[in-house]
Amino acid sequence: MEGCNEAAVPVLLKLKLTEEKKAQVVDGTLYKQIVGSLRFLCTSRPDLSFGVGLISRFMHDPRTPHMAAAKHILRYLKSTTDWGIFFPKADEQNEVVLEAFSDSDWCGDKVERRSTYGYLFRYLDALISWCSKKYKVVALSSCEAEYIAASEVVCQSLWLEVVLEELKLDYKKLVQLNIDNKSAINLSKNPTLHGRSKHIEMKFHFLRDQVSRGKLTLLYCHTEEQTTDVFTKPLKQARFDKLRKHIGMSSLEFLD
Repeated sequence: MEGCNEAAVPVLLKLKLTEEKKAQVVDGTLYKQIVGSLRFLCTSRPDLSFGVGLISRFMHDPRTPHMAAAKHILRYLKSTTDWGIFFPKADEQNEVVLEAFSDSDWCGDKVERRSTYGYLFRYLDALISWCSKKYKVVALSSCEAEYIAASEVVCQSLWLEVVLEELKLDYKKLVQLNIDNKSAINLSKNPTLHGRSKHIEMKFHFLRDQVSRGKLTLLYCHTEEQTTDVFTKPLKQARFDKLRKHIGMSSLEFLD
């Protein structure tokens, strides 16, 4: 792949991978080696998280479309070898707050009809935690998908608070969680919406409990400002470039 053409995005827009049973079988060992190597890179390259998670779903029976998607990520890596997470110098004017963003792509998986959720945490405008993962359950609506994603964020939030306290770092105690779905926000605050939420597993109502206890606040953010879209779905190049900068990634060329 050293002489391959470069790619501007890790995942092509509107790419929907399935099991592709009619396609030609590829070398399973090579495919797993590629996925494993890309998994390692995800620890420092959050822009790869969605794409790598997508191709990881087909390691049991990789076909030519899956290998093509994996090679496309490698082509993207070739064009972004000097990109990485940038941790800006602390600014006294910035409010010391633990800020989170949460989003989901309802029924994005065409095999099991499960949703993909993503979240990120920023501390002093620096990215410190992120995730892109497929649900273990099937959501019946976009509201339910967003609600479950927010519940996962709460668990990560509590863990990060403990870490910050152990490091003796000060921050505004009320964690801010940004969601682009008003129905999910209302569901977390209003227990009377029982008819729309009675089928949701009890563990996901942990979000409602934490909101009522004043542990975090849910804020509505417009879809265009939803940074975690980069973790849940393929995007156009212009929007991908914008969100890549929003999550705190920069090129060494720009920093010189």
